[in-house]
Amino acid sequence: MAKIHMVLQGKGGVGKSFIATVIAQYKISKGQQPQCIDTDPVNATFHGFKALNVRLLEIMQGDEIQTRNFDTLVELIAPSKDDVIIDNGASSFVPLTHYLISNQVPALLQEMGHEMVVHTVITGSQALLDTVSGFAQLASQFPAEALFVVWLNPFWGSIEHEGKSFEQMKAYTANKARVSAIVNIPALKEDTYGRDLSDMLQERLTFDEALAMDSLTIMTRQRLKIVKAQLFSQLDSAAVL
Repeated sequence: MAKIHMVLQGKGGVGKSFIATVIAQYKISKGQQPQCIDTDPVNATFHGFKALNVRLLEIMQGDEIQTRNFDTLVELIAPSKDDVIIDNGASSFVPLTHYLISNQVPALLQEMGHEMVVHTVITGSQALLDTVSGFAQLASQFPAEALFVVWLNPFWGSIEHEGKSFEQMKAYTANKARVSAIVNIPALKEDTYGRDLSDMLQERLTFDEALAMDSLTIMTRQRLKIVKAQLFSQLDSAAVL
């Protein structure tokens, strides 16, 4: 049985592609060969990571998204014996989620012996309420066959509202049963850890590629190694992965 990991969040610029790359790298570190697919027709960031061999799914016809093109996604998933990681952009979020739900894709995948895992991200500052609302909508709309992993990304600010952490918010407490794991992306100091990670992602490099580069300073590689370990240790603890 393959697990189909879909990274979904309607808000742009909150770290969806980063999450997709982390899941893919984690799977590779465990000796797996995940199938990676990018469905973002505007900013195909995931596709830019050459080491991950990401396939770009063409869903546009002219200037419009053709929902029927998502049929190809199902055809790619169906025979897979390895896990599949799918990144999706803000521009295609609504058509893809509508397609998955209206065509009862989670149940279909279950019939095929697969399991859908929806990864969604919550971020701080001005995007907090939008991303929390996005999570609540996904949790209420997707059927029971879909499992959820929530990633908390403090890059834009602390994830709290009116003194409440995400785990204390109504959106989470009302949907807690749907959440199989919560992954905390570490808060990174902008001038050290944050800069190193940002530079690595800007170059579309995996952790292993960056760690193997003699051109990077010893401490840059040390900090990237620490971030990788912090993320992977949490994924080790997430039974759903």
